[in-house]
Amino acid sequence: MAARPALVSQAEIKRTLQAALSAGLRIGRVEVDHATGRVVVFPEGAAAQAAGPDPDELLK
Repeated sequence: MAARPALVSQAEIKRTLQAALSAGLRIGRVEVDHATGRVVVFPEGAAAQAAGPDPDELLK
């Protein structure tokens, strides 16, 4: 099987992260979807915000 070029190169990921850092974003997590070529940068603390309220707190 022939090798095919990557949809997302290491240089593109590096350029994206450098742009986010220079914009003042504190990076918490980076997701790279090699199937679609998407690079998603989540700010620090975004996981807690995206999760929503704690279900145990809602039951109280």
